[in-house]
Amino acid sequence: MSHGRLILALVAVPFVVWLFLPVASNGQQLQRKIEQKRGEIEAKKRRERSLTSTIEGYSRRINTLQGDISTLQGRQTKIEADLANKRAELSRLQEELRKERARLTRLRARLAESRAALKDRLVYLYKADEPDLVTVILESEGFADLITRTEFMQRVSQQDARILDRVVKAKAEATATEKRLDRFEARQRKVTKIVSQRRLEVLAIKNRLVDRREQFEATRSDKRQALVSTRTSRKKLESHLVSLQKEEQRIQARLAGFSSAPGPIRRGNGSMIWPVGGTFTSPFGQRWGRLHAGIDIAAPVGTPIRAAESGKVVLASWTGGYGNYTCIQHGGALSTCYAHQVRYGTSVGANVSKGDVIGYVGNTGNSTGAHLHFETRVGGNPVDPMGYL
Repeated sequence: MSHGRLILALVAVPFVVWLFLPVASNGQQLQRKIEQKRGEIEAKKRRERSLTSTIEGYSRRINTLQGDISTLQGRQTKIEADLANKRAELSRLQEELRKERARLTRLRARLAESRAALKDRLVYLYKADEPDLVTVILESEGFADLITRTEFMQRVSQQDARILDRVVKAKAEATATEKRLDRFEARQRKVTKIVSQRRLEVLAIKNRLVDRREQFEATRSDKRQALVSTRTSRKKLESHLVSLQKEEQRIQARLAGFSSAPGPIRRGNGSMIWPVGGTFTSPFGQRWGRLHAGIDIAAPVGTPIRAAESGKVVLASWTGGYGNYTCIQHGGALSTCYAHQVRYGTSVGANVSKGDVIGYVGNTGNSTGAHLHFETRVGGNPVDPMGYL
């Protein structure tokens, strides 16, 4: 085992060291951290449950909206089919309108012709001064001539009747055609308006539903991202908790080997007591070409270390190859030091009495096994501890 030498006298150098707490205190802090992490994890889990419930709610609302949209799409499909039928109907109406307009044009032309013919006939009759039936009978030269004249008069009357009938019928047909044309045009306007309104209504409702669904989907996406982030954070916390629990288990395992009582004080022939009651394994003196500045006493990890003499703790910190290292000033130039501790049992500035537990045997620093390296120093210089034990 190798050890460094202290450069300055322990009594002359003010020590500014970090205060190491006992394992029990560290364990309490660790336990508080574990409880804190558990609380944070539980909060994350509650947040996850809330987000999951919220996401499920949005999913249900989106599904409902999708159902409404699907219904509207079905309705829109029917309206489109109806629109196609209405367009076909409009096309037929337009064809009928075209035919009726053409027919009306022909009827008007025929009516004009019939009126012209009737007018010409009336003018002719007026100018010709044709005889009436009595005149025809009186001027006939016999029965055969009378029959001939009578038939002629009948044909003339029938022709006039036909002309007049043609005029009446042509006028009536033209009037009826105009009425049908008006009905067709009104029907065309009504069908066009209805189809257009229904399309616009369905499209407006569908657009509103699509907008709401997109808003819900965006919100659900945000919630999912928050859920992923929360789960990631929770997993990190759980991982940290596992590390803390493992550390706690290590501490508990380490503490399990500590004696609940420091055991009997071992006394020698000198003024100081033995710091531990283990096996003496290595003396003070030169070893491997350098000074072994103390003695080594083998003992199990966790064995309590007693103060060899009363005094004030002036050093309790990690010191190079010494590992966890504690030094006590006993007055004058004398001091004792204790190396390779697994943990401290005191702190800088504490006043300790002979026999008080100031630490626990360990294997920290440059050490090949659990033991206490014990030193005595005068004016900071190492001297053989056996002269004091």
